[in-house]
Amino acid sequence: MVYCDMNLISRLLRHKNMAIATLAVLAIAASLMLRFGANTTESVYNWPLYVALVLGGLPLVYDLTRKLFKREFGSDLLAGISIVTSVILGEYLAGTLVVLMLSGGEALEDYALSNASSVLKALAKRMPSVAHLKKNGRIADITLEQVAVDDILVVYPHDICPVDGVVLEGHGTMDESYLTGEPFHMSKTAGSNVISGSINGEAALTIKATARAEDSRYAKIMEVMRESEQTRPQLRRLGDQLGAFYTPIAVAIAIVAWLISGEATRFLAVLVIATPCPLLIAIPISIIGSISLCARRAIIIKSPVVLEQIATCRTAIFDKTGTLTYGEPKLTERLIADEFDERRVMALVAGVEHYSKHPLARAIMEAAKLEGVSIPEASEVSEKPGQGLRGVVDGHEVVITSRTKLQSEQIHDFRDIPASAGGLECVIVIDNKYAGVLRFRDAPRSDSHSFINHLGPKHQFNRVMLVSGDRESEVRYLAEEVGITGIHAEQSPEQKLAIVRAETAKTKTLYVGDGINDAPAMMAATVGIAIGQNSEVTAEAAGVVVMDNSLTKVDEFMHISERMRHIALQSAVGGMVLSVGGMAFIS
Repeated sequence: MVYCDMNLISRLLRHKNMAIATLAVLAIAASLMLRFGANTTESVYNWPLYVALVLGGLPLVYDLTRKLFKREFGSDLLAGISIVTSVILGEYLAGTLVVLMLSGGEALEDYALSNASSVLKALAKRMPSVAHLKKNGRIADITLEQVAVDDILVVYPHDICPVDGVVLEGHGTMDESYLTGEPFHMSKTAGSNVISGSINGEAALTIKATARAEDSRYAKIMEVMRESEQTRPQLRRLGDQLGAFYTPIAVAIAIVAWLISGEATRFLAVLVIATPCPLLIAIPISIIGSISLCARRAIIIKSPVVLEQIATCRTAIFDKTGTLTYGEPKLTERLIADEFDERRVMALVAGVEHYSKHPLARAIMEAAKLEGVSIPEASEVSEKPGQGLRGVVDGHEVVITSRTKLQSEQIHDFRDIPASAGGLECVIVIDNKYAGVLRFRDAPRSDSHSFINHLGPKHQFNRVMLVSGDRESEVRYLAEEVGITGIHAEQSPEQKLAIVRAETAKTKTLYVGDGINDAPAMMAATVGIAIGQNSEVTAEAAGVVVMDNSLTKVDEFMHISERMRHIALQSAVGGMVLSVGGMAFIS
């Protein structure tokens, strides 16, 4: 409820600024019509301006006063001083014009922020509302809060696992990649551990709960997310940075003009001229233009501040699975025994794998089809849990299993099997003889290497890091492939968050990821970018969402933001120079 209320407050603030800007426009129009059209007295044509200053100016001045007490001296503070001075001196039209500039700029910026939403709401939405309790041979739906340790639950196909547990019955796979960083669908059979938040595959599983919902892995990620949201880094906007030194200069010139002329209206005239329209209007307009340009390129800007901040980031931190890799196994190595032909072995293996739903089956089939291997029909195919895949192809008995399962098999030349290496593998046995080993890796994206090497020369990143929940052998392999030297493997969401916080304390950081386990770290970074549309939670946590699974789009975003920053600076600095010239002329 707290997070829904925060969203309500955000919407009200957006409407407030737009309402004040609209009120100021109507008040100015009405005042001018009464003054020149109806030829009324001053007390009459000023009434619309009184209304605008009371209903619109007071809330703005109140907000600016709060900033003043917090020692936040931004560009809008000068506008607040102008409003107060105009009321004191009876120059109500000038004050209302400043109200329009200030509220109009904020309304434009609020419009750019209008698509932002709650991360925690997305987390809660993703979890199932019920669990399927199996008791006395019957299944009944209960709430997650009612699940107790040692309860027997059924997880249906494609359901999200409600709690941490261990499999009692069934054989299938679960997608844990967005939680753990493990890139593949993990096989589950009796005795396998399952974690809350993972997505079940095609087969129903019966599990025993080992933790309550509030103590499970997914709930812990939510706790980390809440902590990360509460300590999100406070970033100074570009307009505020410029206004921090421009405002004292403008006030000083106004005071000097007042002292020299002896006229208080000269003080107001200088402040009105000095009110930084380029900072209040030009920067939001350039941001909105950049947001539209990004949207046309399938890049969604959820927090406009990232457009200003990305150019100042000097450390880039990447997740592995699904970010720098495709997130699925690719056949990368074949070690075929001397007495077997490689293409023949691939044909026989593909004939059996054609009927399998194992995560590695697709990789084998893709490799066979890519090479144009003719795939024969298989018969007598069986895939017993924990026993590997067996079948008969062209009169040959083919067994696809793991090296640990071969200890109970009578395999000729078993000692010829090469030593184990990183990644996943399967051992091929044909007619009770060792035929070879197929090895698989989570292959890097085609643009990963060029993108990583592009960050330093083109975007001034001094350091690039790879932080992953995957095994160290896999993380190190990828790092060598794409050209990253700084790695952290087997990292939990809490550890990722700690690393990002430590790096952000040193310099501004960019974090790029795609999984739920990336979301807390993404929020703690200066700029967070989510790759793809695989996780709603990650998309909510990020400041930027790249809809396509492409690092090229991340590079496009960087170039667009760099161009936007140049345009905004040109407009702001140029406008301030003209304002200073105007102030000098009036003085």
